[in-house]
Amino acid sequence: MVRLRSPSLIFVAFCLITLLAGCSRKDEKVVTFSVGGAPNELEFWEVLITQFEEQTGIKVDILRQPTDTDQRRQGLVISLKSKKSDPDVFLMDVAWIAQFAASNWLAGLDEKIWDSPQRDSTLTGRFHTPHFPPFFEKVVNLADRYRGTLIALPVYIDGGLLYYRKDLLEKYGIKSPPETWKELIEYSLRIQEDIRKTNPDFYGFVWQGAQYEGLVCNFLEFAVSNEGGINFEGDKILLNTSENIEAVKLMNELITKYKISPPSTFTEMKEEEVRAYFELGNALFERNWPYAWSLHQHQDSLVRDKVGIAKLPHFKSGKSVSTLGGWHIGISKYSDVKELSWEFVKFVTSYNTQKRLAMELGWNPGRVDVYGDRDVLRNLPHFAGLRNVFENAHPRPLLPYYTQISEVLQRYINAVFAGALSPEAALLAAEKEAQKIVERYK
Repeated sequence: MVRLRSPSLIFVAFCLITLLAGCSRKDEKVVTFSVGGAPNELEFWEVLITQFEEQTGIKVDILRQPTDTDQRRQGLVISLKSKKSDPDVFLMDVAWIAQFAASNWLAGLDEKIWDSPQRDSTLTGRFHTPHFPPFFEKVVNLADRYRGTLIALPVYIDGGLLYYRKDLLEKYGIKSPPETWKELIEYSLRIQEDIRKTNPDFYGFVWQGAQYEGLVCNFLEFAVSNEGGINFEGDKILLNTSENIEAVKLMNELITKYKISPPSTFTEMKEEEVRAYFELGNALFERNWPYAWSLHQHQDSLVRDKVGIAKLPHFKSGKSVSTLGGWHIGISKYSDVKELSWEFVKFVTSYNTQKRLAMELGWNPGRVDVYGDRDVLRNLPHFAGLRNVFENAHPRPLLPYYTQISEVLQRYINAVFAGALSPEAALLAAEKEAQKIVERYK
């Protein structure tokens, strides 16, 4: 064993210990940001973080997550359940927010947001105060508030869109995209019949019908546009309603009766399969998310400069609905650097950062004012139509057990498309099984 006999050596040892302790305290002032995505997205987050550090002097460590959404959620759940102080800040899929909020994992943001004036715009005041940033009001109130408390803010907004071949509508004398599902069927049948004389693979409408979360997003757009959806009467969940039955029946008939959607709709059609099918020039209409726009405009796309976007159709008695998707930012309740974390949240949701995310990544901003930016519209002209779509966005239910309800609906609705159940039988069975989930959580 080595003994420190000299006072000078003891002093040196003391200084080293103090220095290490200082470093430890400094490390505690680092904001850990958890984010996943494609490689180009993660690279751009690195650029943004470097800029933030230069502007504020606040250090941010990026915790890279996988691209897969479920893996990203699970990674956050493990950390938050363990009450770890890191990560401090993270992005959440909109469908996770209720689970995280109900588990009491998210820090409240109300006191912070009211004291944080940001860039003004012509839309200031939509929240009845000049200090609340101009986010989409409906999105914030329905998705980012839990039991009245603000617990997240939108960074990237997503919503279902109707893509259409504007060249084909013009060729066949149709002046505008369909406003109702009935019109979509009529246009599809008319144009599909003629084009199939030379292209037997052509279909009127491609959409996401495989057994996964995308199917429930599509179901909600049909059902809520018929004044249905996932609703409650007290503690009783309402799925087996006439409005929902009519919606599922119509979805099935697009494949089986009208045959304007491919037979593979319920076996393999997810976002990318739908996009690729439309991009090959094999469909008149496509339901997809905004990300598909830039891909349709690639040099090798067969539909380049031939595509328009519109709101999704609705039933005669209803109105257009777009299922809300996207990513929202929140601060962990267990963060030990909440004030520094809030500075980073302000930076991410600021006008300039939201504009850069739009320009560099094509992300749809959570702020309304960016959609009127001249530079953004010059580079992304389709943003002019997105704002109206997002104003009508419909979030999935803010339930901590939503993912379980979704899994039930996926199985039973997909079984209708497979011919195993009628819409009535499927929704009755789904309601009974979903009610058991509700009872467990009640």
